[in-house]
Amino acid sequence: MPDLSRILGSKSPLTLAAVARGSQPLVLADLARAAKSGRAVFIAADEAAMRSVAEAAAFFAPELDVIEFPAWDCLPYDRASPALSVSARRLAALHRLQGKAAGPQLLVTTINAALQRVLTPFRIRESVKLLKPGMEIGRESLIALLQRQGYSRTDTVADAGEYAVRGSLFDIYPSGLEAGLRLDFFGDELETLRRFDPNTQRSTGTLDQHLLLPASEALIDEASVKRFRSRYREQFGAAATGDPLYQAVSDGRRLAGMEHWLPLFEDRMVTLFDHLDPADLTLIDSAALGAADERLGDIADYYTARSDTSGKAVGSYRPLDPAALYLSRAELDAVLSE
Repeated sequence: MPDLSRILGSKSPLTLAAVARGSQPLVLADLARAAKSGRAVFIAADEAAMRSVAEAAAFFAPELDVIEFPAWDCLPYDRASPALSVSARRLAALHRLQGKAAGPQLLVTTINAALQRVLTPFRIRESVKLLKPGMEIGRESLIALLQRQGYSRTDTVADAGEYAVRGSLFDIYPSGLEAGLRLDFFGDELETLRRFDPNTQRSTGTLDQHLLLPASEALIDEASVKRFRSRYREQFGAAATGDPLYQAVSDGRRLAGMEHWLPLFEDRMVTLFDHLDPADLTLIDSAALGAADERLGDIADYYTARSDTSGKAVGSYRPLDPAALYLSRAELDAVLSE
């Protein structure tokens, strides 16, 4: 076991190297317990390594609050959006980081996730909705809220980020809950909140309240639509107003891949590190920095493929500069050194 007092007192970036894969969760659990803030952060080289560490840490150190923050599961500058289940996990993780942990906490993420800019802590806080029995919320108001938060309407809820309406019942698979949420209304009054199993559709218990988190990082409301329209025209010119993306957002509709223009919806974007406590102990896998260089090279290639040689858009796809969406290697080194 390494000298924890020396590690915790270090003023320089910490790299986890020469530690057997099977021992990593045990080392990280000890560091999380000993960290001044009560939280250790581990940046893995890829998704498989992140999941392996998270699962093992939860097994060997059950008292540890393990949080996973994955990267998007789509390519940079893709025409597809990240899966709703991935966005739900990301938003749930960012929200949990703002709360006070009851015990030692371990945040496990990947270098791809750390390179990507995210919503601000304030934006996460203002986008949630507390649901509890006795409150009044109209059917159409709740539907509008769910659509604004990025939930997708289906006939039957089976996956994270979906909702269904059946008479006075609303079934939702919300971010941060490992089960479905069933809301039973009497008129505009919320009578009960129950968990249900999406596989069997059977209720499994009641809840006193639930904090409903968004399912998508692209939040569509009046202010964000106005920001997007203004910035899209400023960025790409008046001719861009005929683009399918511009038209869809102007109409308040979602379009596949719209998350790749997320900075145009928001006042500002921040990094994952802005959601952390300065006293958090951050470690990076020795293979992750090489993976960062490879990822940044891929981002540059995808950006070039979406632009012609003069830097103009190809067709109606008008990509944002990589700096708007991702950290550069210099920025990554700077935040790690802090």
